[in-house]
Amino acid sequence: MSNETRKLIEKIRVIEDFPQPGVSFKDITTLLKEGPSYRQAIDQIAEHVRNLRADVVVGPEARGFVI
Repeated sequence: MSNETRKLIEKIRVIEDFPQPGVSFKDITTLLKEGPSYRQAIDQIAEHVRNLRADVVVGPEARGFVI
């Protein structure tokens, strides 16, 4: 894992045992509020799937964020 990726992971808030015991909820709103970090995350996702030659990449999110 690259140092850049580690820094992005550190920006994601983890809430243990939410919404029930044993679940580790990853709250990405802490990443979304930092524009440059959010852009970097999107760029890394795009780079990861670039060679798939996909027409569309879908990222469903239960709280309504468009990624």
